[in-house]
Amino acid sequence: MIAKAKAISHGINDIRYITGESHNKKHPEKIYRILDNMMPSEPDAMGVWNSMQLTLSRFRPVKNSVIRIELSPSPEHTKDFTIEDWQKLWQDFATEFDKQVFKDKDGKVRNCPTNLANSKYTVWLHMESNSGVPHLHAAVCRMDEDGQINNDHNIHLRAQWAAERVAKKRRWTIAKQVRNVNMPFVTRDCMNVLKSMSSWSWDEYKAALTKKGYTIHERKDDDGILHGYAIMKGKTKYKASDLGIGRNLMVSKLPATWEKLHYRSGIAANNKPKATDSKQIQKPSASADYTQYKIYNPNTVPYTLSHEGQEHRFYIPEKVLNHFNDEFDYRFVSNSQELTDMAVAIFVGLLEVPNAPTGGSGGSQSELPWRDKDEDDLLWAKRCARAAIRTLGKKPKTGLKR
Repeated sequence: MIAKAKAISHGINDIRYITGESHNKKHPEKIYRILDNMMPSEPDAMGVWNSMQLTLSRFRPVKNSVIRIELSPSPEHTKDFTIEDWQKLWQDFATEFDKQVFKDKDGKVRNCPTNLANSKYTVWLHMESNSGVPHLHAAVCRMDEDGQINNDHNIHLRAQWAAERVAKKRRWTIAKQVRNVNMPFVTRDCMNVLKSMSSWSWDEYKAALTKKGYTIHERKDDDGILHGYAIMKGKTKYKASDLGIGRNLMVSKLPATWEKLHYRSGIAANNKPKATDSKQIQKPSASADYTQYKIYNPNTVPYTLSHEGQEHRFYIPEKVLNHFNDEFDYRFVSNSQELTDMAVAIFVGLLEVPNAPTGGSGGSQSELPWRDKDEDDLLWAKRCARAAIRTLGKKPKTGLKR
């Protein structure tokens, strides 16, 4: 679920837009009134605006007098929603929105909570004319009925956090989580394409990714020289700088990445160990591991992952999930959810990340993200966590705290 919020000065224009009274829309949508708060019964756009202005006139003028909010849940989560369901979704969101408190690194409150519950607002449901995708629009008065201003500092973060909290409580997958969970799979496809190429060629690289269902957006200068690219999968966009390890899938680094992959594959072919010398290590097997972790067993807890548009529900040993929660503590790690998702995906066999380098300072063979035949769950979980950190990086939280 995605949410956006911004304090605006052109409140009447926004209210006309969300109520459907604006004549500037090129593609009219189906629009439904969801609810009004602390206002006369079903006012039109001007009635909403005048009611908000009446509140503002009682206290003091505010330049950006209206908060514009957009709330977009995934269509599959709301396909059977009634008007009452939409009302409940908005009220849950508004409650979480009002809970947000911003603190500095010393724990001092920087921005107090908002009070949408005691503010005038109107909420409307829009259905996109082409796709029918539903989303909520709301216009909220900046001043509540007690004369306290609804703080707009970092208001976009308030909206994002509120949406994430509502989605988690409802066990919905948030858009950021889908993107971050899928990112390693996109990286894997890019690396596999590079491995399959006998020589480096941008056109061949682009064509191979297109065959896999991706759309490539090139960024060229006025002379037609390629300076960057992005990959689209469905409606999700991945910048090249966000993929790979150490930005090794950027345009400027692709030739070197291809060369390194083929250099390593040549070494591997020449130094392949004999069967009698190798440890009994097996790559994750989708069929075996999925069966093992798809069934509830004592001392397991449910965990849901989203991959390629589908949700996969697994039952993870509780001690394993506790280890991931301790290793990626959300209070100190900003990408805690992404790391946990990736570690779980490796643990159950949904994802096989690139091998760690061997020799020198690059790690040892024991750090490979493959599971020993008789390895304990917790030991395997620890290596999965390390593999996730190597791939995504462990980013400490900085700045404001909630």
